[in-house]
Amino acid sequence: MKNQLIYPSIRKTTCLLIGFLVVVCISQSYGQTKVQIKGEKFFINGQPTYAGQEWKGHTIEGLLMNARLVQGVFDDLNPETVDRWKYPDTGKWDANRNTDEFVANMAHWKAHGMLSFTINLQGGSPEGYSKVQPWHNSAFTASGELRPAYMARLEKILDEAERLEMVPILGLFYFGQDHRLENEVAVTKAVDNAINWLHDHKYKNVLIEINNECNVRYTHKILQPERIHELIVRAKSIERNGFRYYVSTSYGGGFIPLPNVVKAADFILIHGNGVAEPEKIVEMVAQTKSVEGYQKMPIIFNEDDHFDFDKDFNNLIASVSTYASWGYFDFRKKGEAFEEGYQSVPVDWSISSERKKGFFNLLKEITGY
Repeated sequence: MKNQLIYPSIRKTTCLLIGFLVVVCISQSYGQTKVQIKGEKFFINGQPTYAGQEWKGHTIEGLLMNARLVQGVFDDLNPETVDRWKYPDTGKWDANRNTDEFVANMAHWKAHGMLSFTINLQGGSPEGYSKVQPWHNSAFTASGELRPAYMARLEKILDEAERLEMVPILGLFYFGQDHRLENEVAVTKAVDNAINWLHDHKYKNVLIEINNECNVRYTHKILQPERIHELIVRAKSIERNGFRYYVSTSYGGGFIPLPNVVKAADFILIHGNGVAEPEKIVEMVAQTKSVEGYQKMPIIFNEDDHFDFDKDFNNLIASVSTYASWGYFDFRKKGEAFEEGYQSVPVDWSISSERKKGFFNLLKEITGY
């Protein structure tokens, strides 16, 4: 007789009780889900994403459709602002609940064809857009060390992504929080620590976004457009057993990547915020491909706050028409209910609002899921 005992505190370890005397523990291999880039296409476990899929004459195979879900490991270390994020049902904020509810919904997102999401170790504005950010949300200490509580929450998400064969885009820094690191040495140490942590856990399904919108209000010069390629190169250089992570960074809405990033990055991240006309999305992709140093590589919109999912032509469809992946960005607008938005904290991670349903229904149709 065999009784299988699974200990959730020991990652991917299964113990078998054989008879009454012998316990055999088998440690399963890490890194079972692997992402690869070949030309303009993404591959997961050796197969192109959305293999063979076409939609209204557009090739979908090889794309990486995604959403901006940066608050998956969010917390607020500032006691003066933490009450802003209290849940409506309990009247208090709970970082572990936030991550657990994120993980509980991942399979639902995947079932609609969403293979990727952006998550960030310094989050994003929990208000959607913010002029000032007094809250303290950072997985890094001032000196660039990793905070264990943040990384434990991240591990829950990445483990589930690995199980579901999803490809997270892990952002490291966010403007409004990068000043939490005391100097440039701390920033580079934070990059090293984050990449080495991923290697230690043997994840091979993660893409790296050094920082969100490098051309927007960063304190440290190495995180600004003129020098951000230095950190891209640095992260790429950290290899283990011949494996390294694919690395890039993003720019603000409507901004065309600069040559130093295009030459250094493995894939291109652009944003559609502020781009109200779908035709402009098409132009952005064309302009990106004409930047000095561009060679065939994936182009991903991983942030766009335009919807119109019921229309024949919208930013999502425009992106697909140019063979660029697209990412849904939604936040709770003033006066809206709890179920709206994926960036506003506290977050309802379910597919609950009409905007969310509009995105996921169209995504399911396009991807053939």
